[in-house]
Amino acid sequence: GTREDEPTCGRPLGIRVGPNNTLFVADAYYGLYEVDPGTGETKILVSTKTPIEGQKLSFVNDLTVTRDGRKIYFTDSSSKWQRRDYLFLLMEGTDDGLLEYDTVTKEVKVLMVGLRFPNGVQLSPAEDFVLVQETTMARIRRYYVSGLMKGGADMFVENMPGLPDNIRLSSSGGYWVAMAAVRPNPGFSLVDFLSEKPWIKRMIFKLLSQETVTKFVPKYSLVVELSETGSYRRSFHDPNGVMAAYVSEAHEHNGYLYLGSYRSPFICRLNLQHV
Repeated sequence: GTREDEPTCGRPLGIRVGPNNTLFVADAYYGLYEVDPGTGETKILVSTKTPIEGQKLSFVNDLTVTRDGRKIYFTDSSSKWQRRDYLFLLMEGTDDGLLEYDTVTKEVKVLMVGLRFPNGVQLSPAEDFVLVQETTMARIRRYYVSGLMKGGADMFVENMPGLPDNIRLSSSGGYWVAMAAVRPNPGFSLVDFLSEKPWIKRMIFKLLSQETVTKFVPKYSLVVELSETGSYRRSFHDPNGVMAAYVSEAHEHNGYLYLGSYRSPFICRLNLQHV
């Protein structure tokens, strides 16, 4: 189908395995689901049709789940733009937030607001904080969910070399971060250039379609590994997007790094023992 069909068909984005081997799925248009792969049974947990604290969910993006399956932390990337209009969101940088769903009490809480394009989320190995990617700001925020800092937030990484998409754990105790686009330095970054020029953004989208604007996004693919403190450990590059273009997620499993893409119709696998 076309982008006009997305609200009807739905778009599953984030996916996690729960403690009972069911799958928790974040659908951009419908909300949070729990799916039993064995029976095919699907149960909706949080619906976009139900406002949360008076705010409508329009772009449910990613989720992370505690080991016991009790808490699900998820992002709503926009209360204004839908997933099919993500370029408008990228250009406009509207504020939205991080939410928590309790699978026992069935309650939803808003934990953070004012985030600029909140995207990928990941619990720390100790489950004491959640990391949230702010795509348009090229940074990662940290929200504490337990301990002395519970309810507090701070900056984990800022001024990143690209626009962070999804984030997942690495076997070293750190995090894999896939960049939706890079910020050339030295060089010209369209997103940085337009960040303080809203009138140019409006003119671009009046003259050009989203599909046309997308063609100007470089295919340069970048994945970085961060330490548990947010310092850079290593990075993998595909400068021309020959093998893996537009990488959106990096997931490590049994010595391999699996790469997803928001535009390519395939996944890639990188043997970490060979790099």
